[in-house]
Amino acid sequence: MANPGVTRRELLAGTATGVALPAVLGTPPAHADDTTPTPRPPAPTADHPAADRIDIVLQVNGSPLPLTIEPRTSLLDALREQTPLTGTKKGCDRGACGACTVHVEGRRVVSCLTLAVRCQGKAITTIEGLASGADLHPVQAAFLHRDGFQCGYCTPGQIMSAVALIHEGHAGSDNEIREWMSGNICRCGAYPNIVAAVRDAAQGA
Repeated sequence: MANPGVTRRELLAGTATGVALPAVLGTPPAHADDTTPTPRPPAPTADHPAADRIDIVLQVNGSPLPLTIEPRTSLLDALREQTPLTGTKKGCDRGACGACTVHVEGRRVVSCLTLAVRCQGKAITTIEGLASGADLHPVQAAFLHRDGFQCGYCTPGQIMSAVALIHEGHAGSDNEIREWMSGNICRCGAYPNIVAAVRDAAQGA
């Protein structure tokens, strides 16, 4: 049974920081002591028999991640379906909402339109890789401080885009932030707080 002492803010904080739900509820993730997540190979199906699958190794959050995938598997599906790294969210699955944003070689990409096989040898960062131990990334901390989320579903993608946006030098004004964050949709309409969070992080607040 869920811990009745957990507040809505604490629960959503888990989404904003990429922490697994058990950690928010007071229990550590199953792989808390394992820096390399164990992949879950997909079962062969009639449409995708085992002979169609290939072995790849992705470099995710600084660790090698060996996977066996079908060549057409998106980076999003490889992460969500074969590893415990489910912080990256599937929204439209068409590259239009930004919920699945991750970094590849420091650049933001929509992982639903990115083939996993094309990412071999490239540094991939997901929402789970931003924090340093217990220390949140400045953008994660700013989103929490500014309440830059409501339901929290789009928050990982918003944060990943915001981190890249600041690195790209596109946080010079609120209007510039809005323009360069326009690929990330928030159906709850938390845009003013998102802009404020990005501005705070960019200014080192």
